[in-house]
Amino acid sequence: MKRISVFVSIFFLCIGLSACATTGGPLHIASGQGDLTAIKNALHAGADPNEHKGKMTNIVDGWSPAGWGGPPLHHAAYYCRAEAARVLIEKGADVNAKGGIGLTALHRAAVKDCVEVIKILLEKGADINARDTGFQYSPLEWAALSGSSNAVRLLIEKGADPEEAMFKLQTTNKGKLPSTMNPEAGVQLLSAVVRRDKKAGQPAGFKDMFEGGRPEARSDVDDIPSAKAKLNKNAYAIVIGIEQYRQKLPKADFAVSDAKIMVEYLTRVLGYPEENVITLLNDHASNVDLVKYFEKWLPNNVEPGASVFIYYSGHGAPNPKTGDAYLVPYDGDPSFIDETGYSLKRMYAALGKLPAKKIIVALDSCFSGAGGRSVIAKGSRPLVMNLQTATALAANMTVLSASSGEQTSSTYDEKGHGLFTYFMLKGIKDENVVKPDGSIAISDLFGYIKPQVERIARKQYNNEQSPQLIGAKKN
Repeated sequence: MKRISVFVSIFFLCIGLSACATTGGPLHIASGQGDLTAIKNALHAGADPNEHKGKMTNIVDGWSPAGWGGPPLHHAAYYCRAEAARVLIEKGADVNAKGGIGLTALHRAAVKDCVEVIKILLEKGADINARDTGFQYSPLEWAALSGSSNAVRLLIEKGADPEEAMFKLQTTNKGKLPSTMNPEAGVQLLSAVVRRDKKAGQPAGFKDMFEGGRPEARSDVDDIPSAKAKLNKNAYAIVIGIEQYRQKLPKADFAVSDAKIMVEYLTRVLGYPEENVITLLNDHASNVDLVKYFEKWLPNNVEPGASVFIYYSGHGAPNPKTGDAYLVPYDGDPSFIDETGYSLKRMYAALGKLPAKKIIVALDSCFSGAGGRSVIAKGSRPLVMNLQTATALAANMTVLSASSGEQTSSTYDEKGHGLFTYFMLKGIKDENVVKPDGSIAISDLFGYIKPQVERIARKQYNNEQSPQLIGAKKN
């Protein structure tokens, strides 16, 4: 363990301060200096463009290559020598060759914000998702850690996944990084770039979780209220909206719209930092995604005294044999719900381990299998479940459910949202239930939601839908 720590320290000294050099020959030095004539002469004399120089020495001739050696292309990339990189590649340099701790030339260029080199490397086939062997970071994650904002923007435009990068940095072991590398600052940079690109319009190739952008307002709740609570850096949320499924399941109408607008209320009204809100839509809400964020991201981020908000809009399903209720992920299959679903018991158990002061779970779904936002295995009959007694909740947790166990949950077509979600948002907007610190007076909010949902469900849909408030603490 001590040996590894020394290795890491030396590596960052070299990467961060450029204080190390290789015993590299003329081609390595010329590549770092961008001396095209010297590069061509060295190649003409038989120098290998893929030779790895890894022995560390003192600074050579006033120039210091980028830590732990590597092929000449790595030195050109680290020092932003775009033309040198182009010449080396033309002469056979491998754009995906790995140097010290498995870094590629693209990693090196990303660390130093060398956008012209990045463009050349990607054009010539560099792997945008390559991970080093020491920390398992991608070029985008290294760029964010290094504060290289131009590289972050370019890599995202070229297809790197900012959500994956934010998750990686949020779950990193800070103890393995030097004090100069701040994962939280990296997450903030990624979040800021994503936010700026949304405002400017989605660039080509940008993998945006809000595919197609936010829809035009269809109801009063889509007009976000101007009042905003004070930013709470210790507030975290997971928002899930699954409208379309991999299996041939009925569409969960408006589930994505529900999730998108909920994110805006959290960040623009309730004081949740954007970087603390995870949004999972459609195919980004697979079973693996739910496990990852509930059972890894939350425990790694939530601190004592935190506020946690969970929102789910999409299908629920029962297990006909056990009566357990499940969220249906994007890749869920009601016929194999144990294997492909994410049970409420499992979710509540994961949440119950958090050191949070208050946890609110809002479920615009139903679990009977009788239709609406509920599905069931073919040939099975709908179930009557008692959500109030189905699972014991932690003392700091409160659950708002769109309907009781035997009922279905309706959409409010003229408003473009789930019926429960619409009145939840309307209550937050109009009913003075938001406290100055951004917390919600749950009993007051529920007291508004329940009769409104029951009235509209009965009048417009001839349906009985009674929202439920579950949990020991309801204030």
